[in-house]
Amino acid sequence: MHPAVSVIFFTVTSGAGLGMIFLLGLGFPVEASAAWVFFVSLVAGGLTVAGLLASTFHLGHPERAWRALSQWRSSWLSREGIAAIVTLVLFGIYVLIWMATGSRYQLLGLLAALGAVLTVFTTSMIYAQLKTVPQWHSRLTPLVYGGFALGSGWLLASALGTHQAPEFWGVALIALAWGAKWLWWARAGRNRLADRGSSPETATGLGFIGKVRLLERPHTGENYLTKEMVHRIGRKHARTLRILALVLGGVVPAAILAIVGLSGAPSLLNLVAAVSMLTGLLAERWLFFAEAEHAVSLYYGHR
Repeated sequence: MHPAVSVIFFTVTSGAGLGMIFLLGLGFPVEASAAWVFFVSLVAGGLTVAGLLASTFHLGHPERAWRALSQWRSSWLSREGIAAIVTLVLFGIYVLIWMATGSRYQLLGLLAALGAVLTVFTTSMIYAQLKTVPQWHSRLTPLVYGGFALGSGWLLASALGTHQAPEFWGVALIALAWGAKWLWWARAGRNRLADRGSSPETATGLGFIGKVRLLERPHTGENYLTKEMVHRIGRKHARTLRILALVLGGVVPAAILAIVGLSGAPSLLNLVAAVSMLTGLLAERWLFFAEAEHAVSLYYGHR
């Protein structure tokens, strides 16, 4: 699959923002100042909104994005949009009450946190429900999306809040998220199109004749399918990017958290860990798309 920059940015940034909304809704400690509450909440909501806006640039007609909301009965994309809007509205009301009264309305916070979970889940299901992409079609996909959203959100919240809990919890969240991703990678390596018995022969139904090869393309130039769903990446490049994603997205943040926890350094240093993790997740999400094989590629000679 072609890795679109807008979708990569969307899934990483909105995930971090929704992770923060989840934690703030559950009562993650933040300085009581109304101005600081507004700033921290603005970061959480801003990342979520920025990601959602970026995703519309992948559409052929971004100005018609609102129409996708009407297909909620059958489309995970539509459900994601509705869940995101409801979550942001609930979170906005929650923050306004918090700023005005200095206290949190617990029920509203829990609803916003639940909305954040549902939004991340619906985002992941856009990809996990596709049987035509065997690497994505897994229960591990929502787990990976949720783990990275919570891990990156925790790093941002701990850097901007008055977090008193041991940094061990941050290290644990990062480790669990990357553990799930490692399992996802292992499964994806065993569930390529060829492993499922899919080939140009099965796709065209001409296997009874013999081996099928592409003699002539149906068109002289690129089209939507070849641009979006037929992409190849070298194994060497994929291996390099995996290492980069793991180091920047997991090792470096965990090391920074360990330093903060053991030395008593200010928790604001966790912001460096958050930036490192988000950078690593950009590489991880690029690979998520670039390594995926869509069944339509079989009609263009892919084996």
